Amino acid sequence: MKHPLRALTVTLGPAALGATDLAAGLTDAEVHCWIRRGEGQIGFGEAARFTATGADRFIDAEAWWKQLTLEAEVVDRVGHPGTGLLAFGSFAFSRTSHFLSRLVVPELVIGIRDGAAWATLVTSDGTEPTDAGVQAAVVRVLGTAGGAGGDGRTTARADSGADSAGRGPVTLSPGSLGEQRWMDAVAAGVERIAAGDLEKLVLARDIVVHRGSGIERHEVLRRLAASYRDTWVYGVDGLVGATPEMLIQVEGRTAQARVLAGTIDRRDANGQGLEYAERVLAGSPKQRHEHEIAIQSLTTALAPFSEAMNAHDEPFILELPNVYHLASDVKAELVDVEGHIPTSLALVNALHPTAAVCGTPTSIAGALIRELEALDRGPYAGPVGWLDAAGNGEWGIALRGGVIETPTSMRLYAGCGIVEASQPTAELAETWAKFRPMLEALGVER
Repeated sequence: MKHPLRALTVTLGPAALGATDLAAGLTDAEVHCWIRRGEGQIGFGEAARFTATGADRFIDAEAWWKQLTLEAEVVDRVGHPGTGLLAFGSFAFSRTSHFLSRLVVPELVIGIRDGAAWATLVTSDGTEPTDAGVQAAVVRVLGTAGGAGGDGRTTARADSGADSAGRGPVTLSPGSLGEQRWMDAVAAGVERIAAGDLEKLVLARDIVVHRGSGIERHEVLRRLAASYRDTWVYGVDGLVGATPEMLIQVEGRTAQARVLAGTIDRRDANGQGLEYAERVLAGSPKQRHEHEIAIQSLTTALAPFSEAMNAHDEPFILELPNVYHLASDVKAELVDVEGHIPTSLALVNALHPTAAVCGTPTSIAGALIRELEALDRGPYAGPVGWLDAAGNGEWGIALRGGVIETPTSMRLYAGCGIVEASQPTAELAETWAKFRPMLEALGVER
């Protein structure tokens, strides 16, 4: 007999958690996570799972989630977005992908929001979760992780050539296309844009990292969380990374997004910092054009679900440890039709893929991506994040990440926006700048 899920959410005191940074809890090899600046959610175990492929993957997932939450018995003593029943999710970029898009409901979720900690325990065998059970589960999964001093932050040093224990080399190998063939694909894309077939194209490439001593997934996540605190560090099954781009964040009737298009490597700034970024990014017609296409793509798709919307008149410079981005934030008040507000997953279905990760027009760009890239992106550049039973959620775009394919290998992805003014060699250099967060986290310097 199948039992409905039962969930209990309670507040955690400082002593129970032991740290004010969730990265301190990234101790389990299979932990799911969504962390920014030490806050967010981490999940352990598995109470339920849904998988799907194809064009209807978002619709099918939302239908499953609505039925699951309708049948569930939930006691939520905290009552803010992310509490109660929660699922982590990762979706394929393309409807043609063989990758299984998924929603995963952990048995235990630990979260921090605005400095306050909470935990949700979920049972699937008909037993009722209790306060004592929640506390015991937290102690069981965190162990001594909370013993970190100060604010609980962790640090990690990226090593080069061999792993930190000296047990084996770290090597890189080409992915589906080598560097020259990928630059040829960029040149072909520029030709199609110049011919008027499309306005923008996003082309990605992959590389494979081989680590002789094995890839410690939770250590990769801890390093990303320590070094890239202003990004959203995500981990759903084998997919891990640190994205700077928010596809959509929903809290009640408020939706927000962060759009990035336009990138330069910080190493190119030669100590000039933000002044250089302002001049080269904000002052570049090519970069501004690429950014305007991305903003227009998102706001056009979001408009039918909104009764009010605003975006920055001028993009700002987002400063990350590896790159500078041209960025814009968009905020919308969602429509309420007879008490029904669009859920975060419904908006994901409407928004994905944006011009920032596909191109424009998206139908033409998507077909050209399949022709030129010679790879299945899988979850790369697809939505990744979480949602709760109320429809709240945060869905980033799975950038600056990769997929662990074997215990000793991981495939990394990076892409660039191509417009008529793009130069293949410059775009190749940009991909290496975007690979850098994951390479550093895996112990590779380049």
